[in-house]
Amino acid sequence: MKYPEILPIEDVLARLDDFDTIIDARSPSEYALDHLPNAINCPVLDDQQRITVGTMYKQVGAFEAKKVGAAMVSKNIGYHIETLWLDKPREWKPLIYCWRGGNRSGSMATVLAKIGWPVVQLDGGYKAFRGAINTQLEQTPELDFRVICGTTGSGQNPFARYAGSDRRPGAGPGTVGGASRLGAGQYPLPAAAFAEKPSRPLSGTVCAATIRACRCLSKPRVARLGACACRDALMERMRAFAVHLDAGSARRPRQAADRGLPAFRLQRPCPECTARVPGVQLHGRERIERWQSMANAGEMPALVDELLVDHYDPAYLKSIHRNFVQFDKATELALPRYFA
Repeated sequence: MKYPEILPIEDVLARLDDFDTIIDARSPSEYALDHLPNAINCPVLDDQQRITVGTMYKQVGAFEAKKVGAAMVSKNIGYHIETLWLDKPREWKPLIYCWRGGNRSGSMATVLAKIGWPVVQLDGGYKAFRGAINTQLEQTPELDFRVICGTTGSGQNPFARYAGSDRRPGAGPGTVGGASRLGAGQYPLPAAAFAEKPSRPLSGTVCAATIRACRCLSKPRVARLGACACRDALMERMRAFAVHLDAGSARRPRQAADRGLPAFRLQRPCPECTARVPGVQLHGRERIERWQSMANAGEMPALVDELLVDHYDPAYLKSIHRNFVQFDKATELALPRYFA
């Protein structure tokens, strides 16, 4: 076999777990936007060097820019070899890619192959990976989702944690309403996945990671995973099957106070409690004053019960029926007593 071996994205994705190291040769800013799963960033040109070479290419000429760029690339590759790979055995098999699988990854792949390592270079680079991810996300995933639905205080969070844990026989992985538990194990997500506004490419990678990790128990309120938007095919699949969770009217106020209304856990007067309820001003002066009187008197269980029935439930049920057209046929599941 002649190295570096150049493989298309289809072959690389099928063998992704076979590589000892996945090396992203792009600049740090490109890497931060998104990258292949488990890839490490070993730039052959950093951000400033890339600007310098690009500016010279336009203002001076390609030949002069390539000379300066080649000197930078050589120094950077030498630094990576000296600091990261001197201890690697002959059998060490890295995968290298850049933006389009051109000069940057080719330079590093050539040097490592000349040393004697069985190097693989991704043909088409990150751009090919992005195209493959977009294609994958447009397809309906063959996963058996069961979406937990319920109003405030129905116990969705404790139930989802239990169903996705090892405390029950045959337990499988679960997600609890966000990206915090996605991508565990063989397909970890970059830290930027948990940012308030992740990049659009990273959003797609997060969804692909979720599908690959086979997270089959979910609790979506909107078409997002954490801060990352889901594709239509995935959401349609998830919304086809629903489980209606019911904690029972006697336990709902306690569940709601523990999870979403911490101020109402206090069994004493709380003059400011009602003002903390989002959207409470929509109910009119008379009702708000009555609720505030209950808060002032410390009648918290009765107040929470009224807030659930008259304030939270209508909004949640409207959203559930809008997003889950088959909700009336959903499987009903009573929350076990030990969750209360």
